[in-house]
Amino acid sequence: MRARDMASSSLLDRIFAVQDVIVLDGGLATALESLGHDLSDRLWSARLLLDDPNAIREVHRRYLEAGADCITTASYQASIEGFMGRGLTRARSVELLQFSVELAMQVRDDFWAVERNRPGRIRPLIAASIGPYGAYLANGAEYTGRYDLDEEGLYAFHQPRFEILADAGPDLLACETIPSQSEGRALARLVEQAPGVRAWMSFSCRDGHHLCDGTPFGEVIRGLSGRHGIVAIGVNCTAPQHVASLLEDARGETDLPLVAYPNSGEVYNVSAHGWSGGPSTRLTDEAPRWRAAGARLIGGCCRTGFDDIRALRERLMRRT
Repeated sequence: MRARDMASSSLLDRIFAVQDVIVLDGGLATALESLGHDLSDRLWSARLLLDDPNAIREVHRRYLEAGADCITTASYQASIEGFMGRGLTRARSVELLQFSVELAMQVRDDFWAVERNRPGRIRPLIAASIGPYGAYLANGAEYTGRYDLDEEGLYAFHQPRFEILADAGPDLLACETIPSQSEGRALARLVEQAPGVRAWMSFSCRDGHHLCDGTPFGEVIRGLSGRHGIVAIGVNCTAPQHVASLLEDARGETDLPLVAYPNSGEVYNVSAHGWSGGPSTRLTDEAPRWRAAGARLIGGCCRTGFDDIRALRERLMRRT
């Protein structure tokens, strides 16, 4: 039987009573690079929490202005281990993780304080990003799910960052770009063990029916649906042409709102540390199909930017 965690879904239910879809932001790193920032660093966009937080503020602000109902913190590649590997103390590493949430909240509050920004909008949400273990490794493992840790090891890796980000007060957590079933289970356990925490879980997939590690997507959804605290579930950083069939697989296993924020369809070359090929499709062309399949949180991931989110909002809000 398909399950739904009714107790933890009230936040999204209140929003869906006003509008039937939440527009997410686009790629943080993509936007930063478009503004001239060099992210060729193991910490990727998280480096700017230390070196240039105003750059992150600018990206958050511009995504809100483009129409995003939810902005995601610059913590995807941030971790205690990663910061300490750069010579920072543990205390300073914790501060930077907390700061990623505080910074996004400041930008949101400043945006919402301007009355002209409010008509036709919900008060934007803050989602604290929890990227996969592969992001910390910085070797492309988030696109394969081939890890040197089992589920217990992944649980132990994620636990400190999870607790720090949850305690910082975001509206919800974004456990995202999860390439393996074992990592999904580890993160779901952390969500269940954190009273009052809401999270969406989104997976990276290699085709229209499988996670990057080869696990059938429907099997993963079946194992997580109904777990306390998970308020939405879906896919991200996956080629757009695979999203519709993945959402269909998910809808067969859960009544939770579905999440879809794919990349542009370009292919990430692990050895070259870059993207190749052209976009396979436009978000605006496919988004109505995703919404029809059950997606209620829709945005973009790598290689999508401000213009994509602006066009996406215009397309999706035609019905609201």
